[in-house]
Amino acid sequence: MIAAFRFLREFFSVPRGQPELRQAQYRAFSKQIPLMYFILLTNTWILCGSVYSSAPIELSIYFPMVLTAVCVFRIASWWRSRGKSTTDDHVARALNRTNRLAAVIAIAFTTWSISLFPYGGPLQQAHVAFYMAITVVGCIFCLMHLRSAAFIVALIVNIGFIAFFATSGEPVFIATAANIALVSVTMLIMLLIYYRDFTDMVRARIENHRLANLDPLTNLPNRRRFFSELVEAFATATTNGDGLAVAVVDLDGFKPVNDTYGHVVGDELLIAVGDRLGALCKSIFVARLGGDEFALILRGREQHELLGFGNLVCARLRESFALPNGHMVQIAGSMGIATFPEHDGDAMKLYEKADYALYHSKRNRRGQAVVFTSRHEEELRRDADIQQALTRADLEHELQVVFQPIFSLRSRQIVAYEALARWHSAEFGIVSPAQFIPVAERCDLVQQMTPILLQKALANAAIWDDDIRISFNLSAKDLTSSEGVLRLIATINDSGVSPARIDLEITETSILQDIERVHLYARMLRDLGCGISLDDFGTGFSSLSQLHSLPLTKIKIDRSFVSDLHRKPASYKIVKSMLALARDMGLGCIVEGVESAEETAALTEMGCDHVQGYYFGRPAAKIEAPGQIARRAAS
Repeated sequence: MIAAFRFLREFFSVPRGQPELRQAQYRAFSKQIPLMYFILLTNTWILCGSVYSSAPIELSIYFPMVLTAVCVFRIASWWRSRGKSTTDDHVARALNRTNRLAAVIAIAFTTWSISLFPYGGPLQQAHVAFYMAITVVGCIFCLMHLRSAAFIVALIVNIGFIAFFATSGEPVFIATAANIALVSVTMLIMLLIYYRDFTDMVRARIENHRLANLDPLTNLPNRRRFFSELVEAFATATTNGDGLAVAVVDLDGFKPVNDTYGHVVGDELLIAVGDRLGALCKSIFVARLGGDEFALILRGREQHELLGFGNLVCARLRESFALPNGHMVQIAGSMGIATFPEHDGDAMKLYEKADYALYHSKRNRRGQAVVFTSRHEEELRRDADIQQALTRADLEHELQVVFQPIFSLRSRQIVAYEALARWHSAEFGIVSPAQFIPVAERCDLVQQMTPILLQKALANAAIWDDDIRISFNLSAKDLTSSEGVLRLIATINDSGVSPARIDLEITETSILQDIERVHLYARMLRDLGCGISLDDFGTGFSSLSQLHSLPLTKIKIDRSFVSDLHRKPASYKIVKSMLALARDMGLGCIVEGVESAEETAALTEMGCDHVQGYYFGRPAAKIEAPGQIARRAAS
């Protein structure tokens, strides 16, 4: 009995705990309720006209006027609500009010209709019966989005109609009552089916919206939801004059974990990162943009607080992650932050500035937070100018190569030259590679530049002695597609230079972008006969297992470990360990950035053979005489 009572109470009540369903019902009602009242009033006054001459004026005029006033008020109320954004509390009150009024109005109109029946002849009585039957049908259809209200109206009107006419003693009216009972049952069954389909559709739409705006792995808002939230937050900040900041976080060292342990562990790590960010940023909107990139929207924070907060987030990301499968992994995170109103523009401009600050962090302050400043604004503007100039440039004529020698300390001979890119812009003059190469990589122009530079470098190498090698740098973008690698292979084959004389340099950064693809294309170039060198060794996050899996022939120790290593015991030990590692792995090793006799002596002592740096020759368009370099090394 109690269960039946609870079922009936729930059945005839507005849905609870389902705000999205109530909102959908409210939106449908705001369009249909005015139509229901219009049908009700129209039929009512037509019936009044039919019985006016026979019924008392209280029933034919006054009482309908009271009902009309109530209905007009409700029409105006619902009409004003059309298209307006409303809270769930307002919607719940409106629907509950509709439920209550449905019973009151149904009783009022049913009582009034039955009160008219004794007046007039058979035609007027038939009109009353027709009015009650057709009007309740129209009301049920208009109320079908709110099951409780539709059933309340249907039961009150039909019970009154059927009970009254079934007991009238008139066979026609008894038959009419039976027909109405059958039609009503059929309509109510149809109403239940429609209401079920309507609620299923609303739930499916809610789920689709959730899936469209939620990252399925971390359960954080996704990229689409982030930008929607950012646009809304920016509009609010602009209107109210509030502070707003966007922070973009990129994980350092995620790909090595993903590639070493597999995608399952990688996914667990991303979930753990999302949980840690969520716990650290409880009052902050946190989203996963994709891959290993996350973003935060910070409202109302002072600019001086942001850098400290950003570095706190980065510090927490450096702490080890204990994953469910028992793995303990350690990564890091770099962050870029941009603030409003310190920097104008729109929501997308604010995000782009945060992304540029992230780029600056990963290049210069990896593992830390960087706040976008006016200096970055100038750099961004300069990079935009450089990008436009590169787009318009005659790359065949404006790009040049210069060569820096690689020297053997053992044989006292030049063994190779590294080809380095130079750009003599028609608009800006000589532009530093440190400026135009990163821009070219970001805007995908580097893939047009590499074949041109490689062809020019190999044209020079073709006239050198056969025992002199040439080293050429590849961008990460050059190893992202088979078409790009095939262009490189075609350029090498057309040059007349033996691939065995060519060393192609790749950086740890390019490896981390997609180690599987880099491995595949590096193997293609290695199979051609080229050497594969790992540039800037020691500055990235690659693991030894990854290095061992690549078809490497050499590593190049970054200059940051070499500067004054004869005075720095730590640097000395690091370089010595790297040289030993290279020997153990059967790899050649070149030490970059050697700039003094003291550094040279220290490297000779620890068994280093191949070196490169300003002490042995600066990059030049024409190669320096080998004898001059040999004498400098011996001095």
